Amino acid sequence: MIVLTDSVLITAIVQRGSADLVVQAAQEAGAQGATIFHAHGTGVRQKRLGILGLTVNTEKEVIYIVAPADQADLIFERIFVCAKLDTPGMGILWMSQIDKMATYVPHEIAARFGLHFDTKK
Repeated sequence: MIVLTDSVLITAIVQRGSADLVVQAAQEAGAQGATIFHAHGTGVRQKRLGILGLTVNTEKEVIYIVAPADQADLIFERIFVCAKLDTPGMGILWMSQIDKMATYVPHEIAARFGLHFDTKK
């Protein structure tokens, strides 16, 4: 098992239909991949906009991206810009520190990056 540290989880909640473009922008900034799933959101903003007679889309897409800490700020910034999060009601974005993460890494790739396998069972 290889345990990775010094990583962050970037979470973005964006308007439905925009996740693919957001992930593409994140990958261009160095992200290796993403997990996207659909969600339904509600909140204070929905009620305020509803009073004004505006339609609020409550269907959202949630994006998870695990990134090395040294690349996270650039990926975060690109997501913010691409998802137009400077516009009210477009979504939210945050980063969380990951204490420890494990996944399968082929031996040849681990050796190339100087990673060592923990053989304790």
